[in-house]
Amino acid sequence: MGIFSNFRKDKPPKNTNSVQFKRWMANKLNEKHIRYVLERIGNEEKIIGREGFISVVGDDLVVIADGKEKFRTPIDQMEAFEFLSLQGATIKGFDETEDRERTILAYYIYHR
Repeated sequence: MGIFSNFRKDKPPKNTNSVQFKRWMANKLNEKHIRYVLERIGNEEKIIGREGFISVVGDDLVVIADGKEKFRTPIDQMEAFEFLSLQGATIKGFDETEDRERTILAYYIYHR
């Protein structure tokens, strides 16, 4: 244990496939305001919503845009990673609203 061992309290779990990491990531994405949401199908990206937010509801991660639920996936079964620019996130999982596996990209609203 070094001097700085407890310096960073929000450090993510190392195993990105673990349930602890998925819950940590869902907590980090919770209440993020988003500018728009895209769905990736193959090599194409299509805008599926604008102006919304990401929320944790029970054991699900929910993306709301245009006043409608666009994506809902169980937290323990999703994969989520923030962009290197930290301007958004990629979320992949089984979407309960459309009953299929989906990959979405959510771009955050940047507040100056």
